[in-house]
Amino acid sequence: MSTKGTYFFMTNDVKPLYYLPWLRTFEAAARRENFTLAARDLGLTQAAVSQHLQLLESALGEKLFERKRRGVTLTAAGAAFLPHVQSAFNSIQRSAGELFGEKANIRITVRSPISFAVLWLSPRLPQLARDLPHISLEVKTIQLPADYGEEPGDFDIRFGSGSFAGREALRLTSERLVPAVAPALLNGSDPADALKRLPLLGVAGAREMWRAWFESAKLPYAAPPLFRFDSFIAALAAAEAGAGVLLASRPLVDRYLEDGRLVTLSSHELAGDQGHFLTWRAGRMLGHAASELLDWIGAQ
Repeated sequence: MSTKGTYFFMTNDVKPLYYLPWLRTFEAAARRENFTLAARDLGLTQAAVSQHLQLLESALGEKLFERKRRGVTLTAAGAAFLPHVQSAFNSIQRSAGELFGEKANIRITVRSPISFAVLWLSPRLPQLARDLPHISLEVKTIQLPADYGEEPGDFDIRFGSGSFAGREALRLTSERLVPAVAPALLNGSDPADALKRLPLLGVAGAREMWRAWFESAKLPYAAPPLFRFDSFIAALAAAEAGAGVLLASRPLVDRYLEDGRLVTLSSHELAGDQGHFLTWRAGRMLGHAASELLDWIGAQ
């Protein structure tokens, strides 16, 4: 590269392909922390790698590497620049895959509470495979809200009222709560009496709504839950096994009510503004496949 090429890099006249090799070399050298290994990855000579990086540093006016006897390390400027370069290359690779690659390789990650993944999402996966066969869905289940702080996926399914900091949200469910038990526990008795005599099953945290249900039904609050679980799916399994009365979340348990695995003890449902939402990072430009999945889930 000539000095003139370096000058063009700093102007609006340069075509992006002129300096993309420098950025690719920078990413490989930063990832490997070694010019020799970067040269091997890129099929270049070590001299070519050094030249690319010198030209890039000259164009940016910043030193990106500290050269040492054994390898190199990033300067503060280089460390700050690296994630932006990697993000840009990842975006190009993702877009190229979606537009020109094998459609079956389009992978989208969804993080979801395990209860929602099991009860709402999983039964719909056969239809998803038929409607969007080119999308490969990776479902990662989370247990606590803090788990969302880990490495982000394409979409998060979150429970709440729809306001999630820094995220767009599409409502999927509106929760309605109703007491339900395994049919064997009734044994011909009156449902109202069963509600008084049978132990309650609770879910720890904000999902513990028994007191609110009794108040809305204008009934005296019974004893606190005898058994308490850290997830709704675990409490549901206990209810199906006959351990007690579950404050069942509809529509998650609708299949259980339809096929008779559970029966309700009251027609009174406690409805609120909370529910499950499909969310994604605010301001994020969704790729074609992600937009397809968003529309498909929304239609469900």
